[in-house]
Amino acid sequence: MGEFELIRQYFRRAASGPGVREGIGDDCAVLQVPPGQELVVSIDTLVEGTHFLPQTPPHCLAERLLGAAVSDLAAAAATPAWLTLALTLPQADPDWLEPFAARLAERCHQLGIALVGGDTTRGPNLVLSAQVHGWVDAGQALLRRGAQPGDRILVSGTLGDSRAGLETLLYPDTPSDTTDWLQQRFYCPEPRVALARALRPHLHAGLDISDGLLADLGHVLQVSHVGAEVELGCLPLSDALCQRFPEQAQNWALSGGEDFELCLVAPEQSVERCLQIAAEQGVRLTSVGRITAAQGLRVLDAQGRPQTGMSAGYDHFKEMS
Repeated sequence: MGEFELIRQYFRRAASGPGVREGIGDDCAVLQVPPGQELVVSIDTLVEGTHFLPQTPPHCLAERLLGAAVSDLAAAAATPAWLTLALTLPQADPDWLEPFAARLAERCHQLGIALVGGDTTRGPNLVLSAQVHGWVDAGQALLRRGAQPGDRILVSGTLGDSRAGLETLLYPDTPSDTTDWLQQRFYCPEPRVALARALRPHLHAGLDISDGLLADLGHVLQVSHVGAEVELGCLPLSDALCQRFPEQAQNWALSGGEDFELCLVAPEQSVERCLQIAAEQGVRLTSVGRITAAQGLRVLDAQGRPQTGMSAGYDHFKEMS
């Protein structure tokens, strides 16, 4: 099967959407941004052996790739619009391509995003890259900078589940309901698009949690020139995580990474409204700490004592040094 036949057969089903004047089939996509909107763009890459294990089911890879990428659009409080996809494949295997493409198309329709182009190449290892584009009202993109002393730190969902799901894949044990649920959290991140857009008027800053709460919150602190205190006892932990990995739960919630939940910063007076909006959407939202004028990131126990020895989170290149 040739490259263009591969694209026609497997990926055209995800190729329709608003603002697409010319999509798959030409050298470039021609896209129209609605009046009064700004374009936001992000890219995510999954590498076999780094982000996922060999023999991972292809439909799980489609789910994880798109969920992780669109989570960046949610972090900007943007509406998903378009996707470009780059695949490096050891071979054009229909038994791999069909379930991958089918799940990708299904998830694209659910998230309101259209596949408008990309590239396919042959290579020794499986590498998947998704570049996503979205719209946001001009001047209203949610950014990392803007946190102010006294603001509260809010996180969506529960943290540490994805790291726990990975643990069950690395060290398989007797299957259980908790195993299935934690692996689902690893493979199938849920971008909090609607929540971020609804909360945007009440927020000062935000981002999604990909490298771990402490690492990603640190990015907000750095560009905002502030510090923070995170309350260990306030971390939102799932029952499955606490049941399966009680000793690691808090540390993985702080630093496990790849939860793709939102970390948001809101002024004190907006917190109750934010919690109400989240509850109306059926999404858990938890206040886990506050922004401080004194720079630095501190983790406090229930008695307000600073904790030491907490891992900051994952960094691809520091892990290699």
